[in-house]
Amino acid sequence: MPMLTSEKSKKQKKIRHSEYYDLVSTFDKLYEESQGGKVFTNLMELIVSEENIKLAYRNVKKNTGSNTDGVDGLTIKHLEKMTENQFVTKIRNKLAFYRPQPVKRVEIPKPNGKIRPLGIPTIADRMIQQCILQVLEPICEAKFHERSNGFRPNRSTENAIAQCYKMIQHRNLHFVVDIDIKGFFDNVNHTKLKKQIWEMGIRDKKLICIIGEMLKAPIVMPNGMKEYPTKGTPQGGILSPLLSNIVLNELDWWIASQWENMPTRYPYARTANPNNGSESKGGIYRALRTSNLKEMYIVRYADDFKIFCRSRGDAVKIFAAVKLWLSERLKLEISEEKSKVINLKKSYSEFLGFKIKAVKKRDSYTVQSHICDKAMERVKSQLQRQILKIQHPANEKERWNAINLYNGMIIGIHNYYQIATCVNLDCDKIGYSIIADMRKRLGTGKKGELKKHGSPLYGYIKERYGGSRQMRYINGFPICPIGYVQTKAPMWKKRGVNKYTPEGRIEIHKSLGINMHILHQLMRNKEVNRSIEYMDNRISLYAAQRGKCAVTNRTLEYDAIHCHHVSPVQHGGKDNYGNLMIVDVDVHRLIHATDESTIKKYLTIVRPTEKMLTKINSLRSKAKLNLIV
Repeated sequence: MPMLTSEKSKKQKKIRHSEYYDLVSTFDKLYEESQGGKVFTNLMELIVSEENIKLAYRNVKKNTGSNTDGVDGLTIKHLEKMTENQFVTKIRNKLAFYRPQPVKRVEIPKPNGKIRPLGIPTIADRMIQQCILQVLEPICEAKFHERSNGFRPNRSTENAIAQCYKMIQHRNLHFVVDIDIKGFFDNVNHTKLKKQIWEMGIRDKKLICIIGEMLKAPIVMPNGMKEYPTKGTPQGGILSPLLSNIVLNELDWWIASQWENMPTRYPYARTANPNNGSESKGGIYRALRTSNLKEMYIVRYADDFKIFCRSRGDAVKIFAAVKLWLSERLKLEISEEKSKVINLKKSYSEFLGFKIKAVKKRDSYTVQSHICDKAMERVKSQLQRQILKIQHPANEKERWNAINLYNGMIIGIHNYYQIATCVNLDCDKIGYSIIADMRKRLGTGKKGELKKHGSPLYGYIKERYGGSRQMRYINGFPICPIGYVQTKAPMWKKRGVNKYTPEGRIEIHKSLGINMHILHQLMRNKEVNRSIEYMDNRISLYAAQRGKCAVTNRTLEYDAIHCHHVSPVQHGGKDNYGNLMIVDVDVHRLIHATDESTIKKYLTIVRPTEKMLTKINSLRSKAKLNLIV
């Protein structure tokens, strides 16, 4: 099921987190040096740095999985109570003589009835994996292929589909090699992977030993038995996606070397596309087509990839070559029943939940794409189950929550599948059975709950679905229509977009609009006996409030920044984000003042307006103090 949460938003947050901890220039340097071919032999010093460890905490705690326990039963909540020094020391001590704890195996049912095995490391091991990921990612990003799209910053399914469309419509490549690697994550060869890490210039021997220990961590099966893996990277580990891309990066560049990166006798000019910055190699390709080389291009998303070819003969030979190469070089086998050569002019090829075909249009071929059949059935089934929850809620609040979740599912489906050229037809088909199911379960007419009119629409739902005659309401709550969607052209990632260059970050997001010098001072400041959760949330609040006081809305200098507990600690208040706010030091003293002369003193200093005084009194009330009159 496509996620409603914006991937773009998540990526922007990670970039901002690096800014909070003043590591941007460090990661930029790693990226630049990696591009220049530098060999890295002392990465552990950066991995165990205080800033990198605290950045790992920030990135991990925002993951929904941070509340999932490992074999030790601990979650992020157990780490939140530590002071910053305690937390940093704990991670450093574990890395000094690293032995990972066993990984908990969890089996997730797939829509086809099969099981997807996930490995859940302990929360401390996840922190260590995040520390390593943050340092390795910029080095690896400099070496990865442009058409590798999965589990990488600022890349998405949309980019991969856009690349497929270009191969079909603009390059007229209508034969595709579909290869399914059999149990990829379970069959990665550990020795080969460590050699690939070494070849990428990552030659810190202690770090490679630590990664080796992670790969060999025992797995505790659901029945309690332990297994000791000799191959594979467990799905669920924070580092696993990067490691999987390292494994298949060699495949990307091998395919590229067979055609698009083949050297020519004459140095043909290369031009940049003004829209997305991509490089045009028209002259090179025209020269290569006069040779006996086979034209081929790979588009990959994690372990799912396609190779586009000019003819069936070429595709058949490439299929055999890739199968042999995967077996001999990477020790990976393919699924014979799922791997094949497809003529896109006659049959659909499935990729990332879409099915894609080339259809005749006048004198050329254009892309026709649909939601694939399995995804259609899955979407329909999920929506029908949600309708059942709307039909039988425990109370009105639960119904509102169920409707909200249903609307979120609709928006998520539309956001993901709108790049299919025929998404409106597919959603109409789903909508026909969904609306019939709603009518049957909720009823229509005077006695029914499903109505054509309800409360006025507002916000995103009004903007996106307000013009639809398919809108329905339950007790006044709007129900977003699955059938109301328009296709959207998938976009390539701009070449200029890059998390690890100053120019690339400008393309990704606008400036935070706050004083970064003050933010870094906050990060470096130590407060004795404060939890890491408190220290980290204080930084988040400063950014969220744009460096301004929550009461006066005035921009704060560093010395004036205080972090206030809305519900005081002595009354059971915690260090969680929702219980904290950044306020001016004098406002903070006024909130807590009990002596009449002290109150008068700070009233003179703060000079609150009526609106400000109302806020101050509200906070005093929550602190169980008398109101200021």
